[in-house]
Amino acid sequence: MFRRKFLFAALIILLTSCTTSYQPASLAYAQYRIEKTLPSDSAMTALIQPYAVNINSVMNRVIGTSANNYSVSMPECEVGNFMADCFREMAEKKFGRKVDLAVMNRSGIRSYLSKGPITVGKVFELMPFDNLVVLQAVKGTVLQQFLDVTAADGGWPLSRGSSLVIRNKKATDIIINGKALDLNATYIVANSDYIANGGSNCDMLKTIPQISMGYLMRDAMTEYITALTASGKILEPIKENRVSNGN
Repeated sequence: MFRRKFLFAALIILLTSCTTSYQPASLAYAQYRIEKTLPSDSAMTALIQPYAVNINSVMNRVIGTSANNYSVSMPECEVGNFMADCFREMAEKKFGRKVDLAVMNRSGIRSYLSKGPITVGKVFELMPFDNLVVLQAVKGTVLQQFLDVTAADGGWPLSRGSSLVIRNKKATDIIINGKALDLNATYIVANSDYIANGGSNCDMLKTIPQISMGYLMRDAMTEYITALTASGKILEPIKENRVSNGN
């Protein structure tokens, strides 16, 4: 009994002694430029070498070919069209259902395409985030609100067969999968989970149920390009006036 009381008392003392609060007396920092002229740390180099070899073997694997140099621009660009088309097509295959529209948020495109080989590493550069492809059943009125947000941001890439004209930072003349937007209809939209969860001012999508299979957007692009290569084709996206600025 004495031992139990002693242990209990010791525990109380230990817990109460951890309540001391500390405040920093000063703050100092230094900036270092990471340049090739800096001497390498041989110990650190040796430590990461086995991992670097493995990672480089994966990242340098060629999965396709880009027909030209493609940059990112507004209101429409080849890179954005490629990504939107990819997500629509791969979502239909992965989820096994028709998708009316795929949208790629412009700020999520983090790189460009250079003419020549496309590696796995390039896909990671284009999409460095672990975002997922998700589907939502979106009513036409809500889709109008969503596309208005994309228009106010200068235009986001849309999948083939859909288009809009930006006027006064609003989406007008909207075509979805070849037909004029019907405010009373419901559309299956492929998006990133970031946008579907309300990111980039897309709060109108937050309450809409999502269909997710844990399918990374990076994986969708890798599989899309790999399949394109297997069919004897190269990546050659074009501008189609999907998103344009009106008078």
